[in-house]
Amino acid sequence: MLAEGAFEGKVAIVTGGGSGLGRAMALELARLGALVVVGGRRPEALEETIALIEDWGGAGHAKPTDVRDPEQVDALVADAVTRFGRLDVLVNNAAGNFVARAEDISPNGWRAVVGIVLDGGFLCSRAAGRRMIEQGEGGAILSVLASYAWTGGPGTVHSAAAKAGLLAMTRTLAVEWAGHGIRVNCICPGPTDTEGAGQALWPTEADRARVAATVPLGRLGTPEEIAWWAAALCSRYAGYITGEVLTIDGGHWLEQESYLPALGATRG
Repeated sequence: MLAEGAFEGKVAIVTGGGSGLGRAMALELARLGALVVVGGRRPEALEETIALIEDWGGAGHAKPTDVRDPEQVDALVADAVTRFGRLDVLVNNAAGNFVARAEDISPNGWRAVVGIVLDGGFLCSRAAGRRMIEQGEGGAILSVLASYAWTGGPGTVHSAAAKAGLLAMTRTLAVEWAGHGIRVNCICPGPTDTEGAGQALWPTEADRARVAATVPLGRLGTPEEIAWWAAALCSRYAGYITGEVLTIDGGHWLEQESYLPALGATRG
């Protein structure tokens, strides 16, 4: 855990900041001194995050945003700069997911997930990167992956494809923008005890117990555990790290367990 003040004077945007990991990362950045703008599609949830930040003595702003819309993304970055004067950190956390067999996913279902994760990740990175380049003081961009980006993920082909694209984008931007002092990295959380992921990937207590049993450390992660390392990768302490993925999953990806059993399906 970083010391308070590690992000003093810095401004961060966190997409998908109204709940789950996004909220946890926004709170951690604010605890460390950052001014935080949270984006997402649910205004009430975003305002709840800002209220929690303010309860802790921090400051932030909620900006309803659909990351699939280039104009809304540009407005998100512009609003952060107008309110707080600069932009130093972007966390691409906005995501969509549901468990389904590939043959059952509709074109709209595919587009919804890929649009939020991959298109949104690029649009936000482009808008933030442009601002950071203009400022000339570097910055940090962090995207949230899942291990099926490199293992594949039966039951999550849409999300796996989108996350794999996000990983390729990260490594490409890490090289392109290194000369500007902009570091671009990813975190890969394992099964984490958040409301959103739980409803989508382990909808029953039996599914939850099955997934937890596949984690070598024997439990689900906590949002705080993910947020600590997300903040660390965006901090000056990670100043020589770019183009990397930090996996925070208790060893889960080594088991390569899929979420498909939630559909009553088995391998083979």
